[in-house]
Amino acid sequence: MVEELVAAGVAAVSACAVYLMAAARVVKQYERGVVLRLGRLHRNVRPPGFTLIVPLVDRMHKVNMQIVTMPVPAQEGITRDNVTVRVDAVVYFRVVDAADAIIRVEDYRFAVSQMAQTSLRSIIGKSDLDDLLSNREKLNQGLELMIDSPAVGWGVQIDRVEIKDVSLPETMKRSMARQAEADRERRARVINADAELQASKKLRQAAHEMSEQPAALQLRLLQTVVAVAAEKNSTLVLPFPVELLRFLERAHQPADQSAPPQSVSTPTPPTPGPSPATQQEPGPEPEPGPGPGLEQSPPLPEPAPGLELGPEPTAERLPAPHIPDDEPRGG
Repeated sequence: MVEELVAAGVAAVSACAVYLMAAARVVKQYERGVVLRLGRLHRNVRPPGFTLIVPLVDRMHKVNMQIVTMPVPAQEGITRDNVTVRVDAVVYFRVVDAADAIIRVEDYRFAVSQMAQTSLRSIIGKSDLDDLLSNREKLNQGLELMIDSPAVGWGVQIDRVEIKDVSLPETMKRSMARQAEADRERRARVINADAELQASKKLRQAAHEMSEQPAALQLRLLQTVVAVAAEKNSTLVLPFPVELLRFLERAHQPADQSAPPQSVSTPTPPTPGPSPATQQEPGPEPEPGPGPGLEQSPPLPEPAPGLELGPEPTAERLPAPHIPDDEPRGG
């Protein structure tokens, strides 16, 4: 009798142990247990820790409540300005309602992934290339709203969406590189021009100061000579100071101005008297030459072409030439 009682007790303990083993469940801290009893949702979601279910009646699904990092595959699309790009992103989400994540959607991870890909393609078609490259924060917010709207009914909350990389065609990369290079060159030229302007203003001020003190220019020249001599060159080029040239020019100008202007007169050769042959032969009388008591009249200006002049004065209207007595007469 005792043996039968012992055997019954052992069988009961074994049955309890098997039941406990079949009914015992352990829910981790970052999980929640959703129990379906005979296919219907149990009213309570099992918290973390040790819990029991009815074997062969209850079925418990554990839902991870941690933040999930899901990469979105690269999506190829055409932007609003007709540029083909490939964009990939990453989605951060977590489950806030374990029962809705199990009951309302078959696989919430797959659903979020497909929604993220669709929203990413839509964002690419609505945006320009410059927005994808420089204004990503605004695009991330728009993409997060597009994914979060349907995910709220699935018990999933979207924490953050980030666009990771934008792949461009090689031709577009070269075009953008040339544009950036041209912009950099333009900025460099503007900076150089601004530097030249500032330097010219400083040089003008320095020249004004040196003009008041000529010794400053000589000191600057000596500093230049010292700087050139420090290079240990075999040939030293010494510039001639301009101030010395100006000094010599000022010193030479009074000497030229003090000398009175001298007039240069051209002597007029005397006209010889008439020869005896000229007196015997009849003909036009010779023009009188300058005598000792007569002044030579200046030559008349040549008439301009097209103007008619009156008759020239004849020899009868002129006084006879005076021949000095000391000159020998011909014949």
